Amino acid sequence: SLVDLTTTDNTVIYTTPSDSRAIIKSIIVSEDAGSGCDITFTITNAASAVFSLFKDKTIASKTTTELLTQPLILQENDVLKAQASDANELHIIASILEINRD
Repeated sequence: SLVDLTTTDNTVIYTTPSDSRAIIKSIIVSEDAGSGCDITFTITNAASAVFSLFKDKTIASKTTTELLTQPLILQENDVLKAQASDANELHIIASILEINRD
């Protein structure tokens, strides 16, 4: 999943399909504006409960940061979202393995 955070809105990065599981292997965030920026990642489950994964994590100017160092499993209908403190500064690359249970 490749996402350019062009706004400061909470942005869906990935939604696990029904009858599937997903293993997030890696989340890489790159700052390309030269000013630094904070990012927040959350997971919303099927019951609409929101869980914080990273809160106001600073991504330094012109750097790339590996945020996830261990695999993370998402259940069906879980939604991974990200929100940047500034628009047009961060790019996200998430490596996700999707496993259909059918």
